[in-house]
Amino acid sequence: MPFAENLKKLPGISHLAAINLLAADGNVVASIENKPGSQGSLAVYNHLAQTYGSINHEAARKGLEIFAEHTDDARSYPGKHPNIDRLIAVEQGGPALRVKHLFEV
Repeated sequence: MPFAENLKKLPGISHLAAINLLAADGNVVASIENKPGSQGSLAVYNHLAQTYGSINHEAARKGLEIFAEHTDDARSYPGKHPNIDRLIAVEQGGPALRVKHLFEV
């Protein structure tokens, strides 16, 4: 199923300002903000965090399925889709990431 169709099935993100992704030591390794151009990634990571509790191997695999055609593009052009690249790294054995939700005020 195309990414646009997959997005329609995910929970809303209007309550989120951003998501911070944390390494095991608690340092922020990435932030995904609720702004045009990153809202799809925010929705995917929010769903993964709600479902799996962190971005672990299983969550990364599901996220790559959700990103659909964009996953193939990311595999062909590393660096083009950093939020997908991060999932690929976790799927390939990289460390899991904790998720901290930042809510709209």
